[in-house]
Amino acid sequence: MPEVRAKLYRGWWYAVWSDDAGKTQRRALRTQDRDEAERRLIDFRRDVSAPIGALVGDIVQAYLDDKRDRIAAHDRLVYGWKRARETFAHLRPDQITRDVCRGYIEMRRLAGVSDGTVLKEINIIRQAMNWRGVKEAVFEAPSAPPPRERHLTKDEYRRLLDGCVQPHVKLYIVLALMTAGRKTAILDLTWDRVDFERGLIRLSAPRDDKARKGRATVPMTDRARAELEEARKVAQTPFVIEYAGARIRDIQTGFQAAVKRARLEDVHPHDLRHSAAVWMAESGVSMEEIAQYLGHTDPGITFRVYARFSPSYLRKAARALDF
Repeated sequence: MPEVRAKLYRGWWYAVWSDDAGKTQRRALRTQDRDEAERRLIDFRRDVSAPIGALVGDIVQAYLDDKRDRIAAHDRLVYGWKRARETFAHLRPDQITRDVCRGYIEMRRLAGVSDGTVLKEINIIRQAMNWRGVKEAVFEAPSAPPPRERHLTKDEYRRLLDGCVQPHVKLYIVLALMTAGRKTAILDLTWDRVDFERGLIRLSAPRDDKARKGRATVPMTDRARAELEEARKVAQTPFVIEYAGARIRDIQTGFQAAVKRARLEDVHPHDLRHSAAVWMAESGVSMEEIAQYLGHTDPGITFRVYARFSPSYLRKAARALDF
């Protein structure tokens, strides 16, 4: 590995070096502080010091170690790599071919795994190779599945709540809908970010330099306040969603049990966030306000997905066609 130095670019620090062809390469150190950049540069040099001939498993592990405190839901990457490790870890990067990927895809499909999940598993390896600057690997992966259209009606939501047996599952379902937060954001929520006095819920932690996708601060609805106040009385951990004195890292088992008892089909935790946005759009809430509630940095994303649910959607255009 050639000499790597820290360089400031548009206010952010990067690790910069020249490759064998003399072309400048850089990787973000994700900080604007010089001292922190120097500390991260030491870690970066260590992680990429493996020889070019390193095995895929070594590179992916170095990538996961580098990202441990820098991205949200790091455990998802670790879990995805655990599934792919047996097929890819012992290979050199140049031994990753389309045929190898096709064999892995077929094996996972036969195990009943969705194409979306297989795509994520392969992309973990692809991201690690890109991070390491490896170009020899050739990937093939399933196409990204179309976005889910499923959202709950208000009657279905009531049935889902009625299907809850465990209090922590019910609290999760209430908060997931009424904050429109992602699953990880709800499970990461701690009591110090529940502001009863001001009636606010902060889904992102202050001064947290991890990448936090779409985490907003939202008002506390009356239903959310009531559920939170009851949960606070018996809380045993700093985390809002807990069970038997321990935080909950995945709600899937309890959630799907509630779905089954409610006699609903094809409902997943993320559908609550989608349902919240649809309900707001159907009530005539502006796309800009919905975007803020969802934590979208680009309101155009909100418009493309949810504008069609607004009662005023294209009405003016349609009236122009009447004569």
